[in-house]
Amino acid sequence: MLPEVNTDEEWDAVVPDDAIVRPGAADLCSRLGLAGAPLTRYSEGSQPVYAVGADHVLKLYPGAAAADGVREGHVLGHLAGRLPLRTPEVHGIGTYAHGWRYVLMSRLPGEDLAVAWPRIPAADRARLVAEAGEALAALHALDPAPLAPHLGPGDWQEFLARQRAGAVERQRSRGLPEEWVARIPAFLDTVALPAGPRRVLLHTEFMRQHLLVDPRTWRLTGLFDFEPAMIGDPAYDLVAVGLFVTRGEPGLMARFQKAYGHAFDPRQLLAYALLHVYSNFTWYFRELPAPAEQTWDSVAEAWFSAG
Repeated sequence: MLPEVNTDEEWDAVVPDDAIVRPGAADLCSRLGLAGAPLTRYSEGSQPVYAVGADHVLKLYPGAAAADGVREGHVLGHLAGRLPLRTPEVHGIGTYAHGWRYVLMSRLPGEDLAVAWPRIPAADRARLVAEAGEALAALHALDPAPLAPHLGPGDWQEFLARQRAGAVERQRSRGLPEEWVARIPAFLDTVALPAGPRRVLLHTEFMRQHLLVDPRTWRLTGLFDFEPAMIGDPAYDLVAVGLFVTRGEPGLMARFQKAYGHAFDPRQLLAYALLHVYSNFTWYFRELPAPAEQTWDSVAEAWFSAG
């Protein structure tokens, strides 16, 4: 049995501790007809996720994140067989003890693209980025209306206003130097985000870590992790592309956008990066190429330009 997890303190005490979570995962697998299948916990991700034998993945959602399980289950059901990349097939969705939820899904073939990336030749990297652009375009081409009852935000402009109100303190709390923090409001004032954008299904974390690749052919084989999915402006998804897929490597953002079929304003993408739910510029500045100048416009050019 898994204990209740409804607070940050309970989360920190329970979720990272495999000695606590694994017995509950094994019990749940038995109930789902997979008794005795070996369980291998994935090291990445905020939720406990286990490979169950060779064919299944069990993702667990504590009570504090139960809504994430509902959301991911609905999104995966909506996507089944509709993208050029495979997405996990749902084999079971339900509740477990003390408010926990689960999704039992198929295990996708392939290797984590982030892990494989250093070994991939430059020409294959460029082709993979184009494949990723085509996949994201296909995701955005789907009608999100059937998912509207399950995904937020209901009001995109209200969501942006709320994110804007917290933008300065969000970066300050994550250790961004004050000279950068102080310039956030002025930069956002100069960027006109669309008042009524086309609303699409957003992955929100479209990154190498959520893409799988065949190491024999260097072809993408899958896309996963839809728990933070939303409905909103397509440009919002390009934030993770710039930060975690193309990562400032010359020519890759241009290649991605060409395959996607639309060019995005790099200043708008930077604005969305500052407003993003998971925004952390202290980490970005540490991991990505340094901008040519100490200005937000230079950051936009370095990380999001297709030029």
